[in-house]
Amino acid sequence: MRNILLEIGEDPDRQGLVKTPDRVARMYQEITSGYQTDPDKLINGALFDVEYSDMVLVKDIGFYSLCEHHMLPFFGRAHVAYTPDGKVIGLSKIPRIVEMHARRLQVQERMTAQIAHFIEDVLHPKGVAVVVEGSHLCSMMRGVKKSEASMTTRSMSGLFELDRDLRNELLAHLPK
Repeated sequence: MRNILLEIGEDPDRQGLVKTPDRVARMYQEITSGYQTDPDKLINGALFDVEYSDMVLVKDIGFYSLCEHHMLPFFGRAHVAYTPDGKVIGLSKIPRIVEMHARRLQVQERMTAQIAHFIEDVLHPKGVAVVVEGSHLCSMMRGVKKSEASMTTRSMSGLFELDRDLRNELLAHLPK
């Protein structure tokens, strides 16, 4: 960080910048903490045998991540649905799963798939759907500089892939 400050023409020894390299290092540890998250501790036994087979949807899960290409933030909302097959997961675990995957160097497409695969591996549900809407500073403040552009990615498996009515029901519940 000190070298970057020098390269852009700043004085890393001036009062406002002296502690910046340390602050930046701590900031990156925090915003990439997903690498250190233990998935077993995250779930913490919060899987429950429940006879429920309709869609479970947790929507509007805010996230912040870092683009692996430019290390600039992207942020938005994730919507996660699954159709249980005898097991459900504690409600608070779904936002934590999203956060674990978002707090890494990422591309939105991979993050979307990782969230879906994680839920499939833990719950073995009849279907999983993950829809992620993101705004990327790498395209908003540099490059094409399109501040209103956003990206939507999705990963669907099982019943969400096969059952058009279920998929349409899910999409009807999501914000327009």
